[in-house]
Amino acid sequence: MAAPSSGMTTGSPRSDVGRWGANTWQPPVTPSPEAEPEPDRHAGQGGSSFWTRFCGCCSCQNAIDDDRRPESRRDLGSNLRDRGPSSGGRRPDPQPSTATTARDGTIQEGMLVVTGVDLLSSPSDRNRQEHHTNEFEYNELIIRRGQPFDMVIFLSRPYESSDHVTLELYIGNNPEVGKGTHVIIPVGQGGSGGWNAQVTKSSGNNLNLRVHTCPNAIIGKFQFTVRTHSEAGEFQLPFDPCNEIYILFNPWCPEDIVYVDREDWRQEYVLNESGRIYYGTEAQVGERTWNYGQFDHGVLDACLYILDRRGMPHGGRRDPISVCRVVSAMVNSLDDSGILIGNWSGNYSCGTNPSAWVGSVEILLSYLRNGRPVPYGQCWVFAGVTTTVLRCLGLATRTITNFNSAHDTDTSLTMDIYFDENMKPLEHLNHDSIWNFHVWNDCWMKRPDLPSGFDGWQVVDSTPQETSSGIFCCGPCSVQSIKNGLVYMKYDTPFIFAEVNSDKIYWQRQGDGSFKVVYVEEKAIGSLVVTKAVGSNMREEVSHIYKHPEGSEEERKAVETAAAHGSKPNVYAIRDSAEDVALQVEAQDAVTGQDLTVCVVLTNCSSSPRTVKLHLYLSVTFYTGVSGSVFKECKKEVVLAPGASERTAMPVAYKEYRVHLVDQGTMLLNVSGHVKENTQVLAKQHTFRLRTPDLSLTLLRAAVVGQECEVQIVFQNPLPVTLTNVVFRLEGSGLQRPKTLNAGDIGGNKRVTLRQTFVPVRSGSRQLIASLDSPQLSQVHGVIQVDVAPAAGGRDSSDTRGNGCSGETIPMAS
Repeated sequence: MAAPSSGMTTGSPRSDVGRWGANTWQPPVTPSPEAEPEPDRHAGQGGSSFWTRFCGCCSCQNAIDDDRRPESRRDLGSNLRDRGPSSGGRRPDPQPSTATTARDGTIQEGMLVVTGVDLLSSPSDRNRQEHHTNEFEYNELIIRRGQPFDMVIFLSRPYESSDHVTLELYIGNNPEVGKGTHVIIPVGQGGSGGWNAQVTKSSGNNLNLRVHTCPNAIIGKFQFTVRTHSEAGEFQLPFDPCNEIYILFNPWCPEDIVYVDREDWRQEYVLNESGRIYYGTEAQVGERTWNYGQFDHGVLDACLYILDRRGMPHGGRRDPISVCRVVSAMVNSLDDSGILIGNWSGNYSCGTNPSAWVGSVEILLSYLRNGRPVPYGQCWVFAGVTTTVLRCLGLATRTITNFNSAHDTDTSLTMDIYFDENMKPLEHLNHDSIWNFHVWNDCWMKRPDLPSGFDGWQVVDSTPQETSSGIFCCGPCSVQSIKNGLVYMKYDTPFIFAEVNSDKIYWQRQGDGSFKVVYVEEKAIGSLVVTKAVGSNMREEVSHIYKHPEGSEEERKAVETAAAHGSKPNVYAIRDSAEDVALQVEAQDAVTGQDLTVCVVLTNCSSSPRTVKLHLYLSVTFYTGVSGSVFKECKKEVVLAPGASERTAMPVAYKEYRVHLVDQGTMLLNVSGHVKENTQVLAKQHTFRLRTPDLSLTLLRAAVVGQECEVQIVFQNPLPVTLTNVVFRLEGSGLQRPKTLNAGDIGGNKRVTLRQTFVPVRSGSRQLIASLDSPQLSQVHGVIQVDVAPAAGGRDSSDTRGNGCSGETIPMAS
């Protein structure tokens, strides 16, 4: 039985459509002259709210926050500016006939008319600089909650003490003050929900204001207006898309529950637009650079569109826990037609090979434009996109790789591997799998919904593996609860605990058909947990925050405490312990296309001779632990003198493994043995990968904002066969929007050189990333650091505001 309150369920993951299946997203429609009422989204659902459908434990406390009720569509626009993400699709009616003008259509003499507003929203303006949003390629105002910002209001006459000025912000379909979706801020007085505005300067017809925002404000895109009241009458500034205000979470604000008290962490986990993602095996760690691109134009709209697409109530968007949970569900396409379609089949003919992506921008913008899931993703792609979305929204987030990551399918909290009487794997029984690596995310926040001691890093996993409360999402889960085996803490702690700290249990079939535990491998799961280091491109191990030292009393207690809540609580009481022959596997570092050799080393740790009957089975495997059929095996009897070691080698030629090779170029060696003298059983699974070459990138001229620059890409085909339908990808935030290059075929062992031009739009140190993909070879990448000098005058190309909105309009899916 799964632990209570964990939320994670197992079983047949691909057949569960989830509780959101009945809450289908309704696309925006172009308004007609005689608009019809919007259909009730909750029809046929018994009136249940978003929270009831999304998370049972939140249904009661959040049911009143469901603000997506039916309403007229008469004010809907049909493009991104008129109906941007989180604008709610509706402009509140300014009622010009009663509030703006007199009955004859003229403005009354003496009325305090707002002739314009300057939100100081340019990337070079003080607001954007102080709120750390100056890198966003937007000219609208982007601020972080809990932090003041300035504006200038232009009036038709000087401001007088008898005048009343009120600022108003709206978000959602039915803005209400009580839900925080309608914010009213009387200037010089206290506003609603902790907002307030003060006059800092009044000069002529200009009124300078400083506005203080609430540290738990709703995040999203707000519409903004100004109302005035004077003896001559009332006036309301008409809504202008250029005056819309984006509000984000604020890790710089101590009152915000996402607050991070280290500036170097904020620079790395919020503001860094690129990072390293690690893959391969524990002994052969590979790395690739990923372009998060959270500040690229259109990405912020895409992130807010995700929340809109799922129908998340605007009132719930103040809570980072709920936002993370929705993002985790929406990054994958199961249940809800989210961003990415997962594909582990090896056939990517209808989309993009997951290994070919170099960043998140192309994926997110495609989803924003078309509203359809993008093919295809695997764990590092899901995690890379999740990092982009959460950093963009203001959450400190990092990408985590766990090597030898377990996938527990039966809630036993152990990895069970079954063998026949001769210790040959029984693949039809081996439903649990151990991924060579798995990539997820950590994000930083307080957890007011949990007891004290569980703040800090929280795991969020967007890869669809098992359902949680009926939905393919996972987390946020406190890393502290994982470390101590507290699998009853929400969300999804049992599943994540098993990924990093379960034991591998080897079961052998006996003569009567029953199974017996013959070996327990205690250090096989979660053997290495890493992320990119703060402030450098080095790799940092973070295993210690996920688990106590292997073999320590605390670690054993955590494992056995967790297992006691699983479906096989007594597994540790039936293990045997005779172990005097040690086994070790060695695999040489080889490049795809080369011959290789794997070795097994046996060591007799006893004072008596030992005879070992050894079996070696070699197969290719996907990185998810799903292996193909055995294509080479070796059987040998080894006699060991007391204290002696013996090496058994198995050579493997390229022609032997070529036809079997799958994604990631990984092989699995199953080793089993039996010691005649004491019935000890030896068992070991060892994965190793074949390396792929890197792309070599060279900058051919200095990079300056607004000036054309050129990069050279060089690739050497390591295979003696022709690579067909070769595709290069090139991307870099502030340098190059996602670009695809079809290069045709590359002959066996041939060298090719490409040159590409690009025009930087933002200054500073940046990363230009490239990849190569073909049916014969994938996982080929390269990166170069580009130091971009500012243009003459020191302005970036993205800072072109004047009095207009952002120059590029990205259409929204319809």
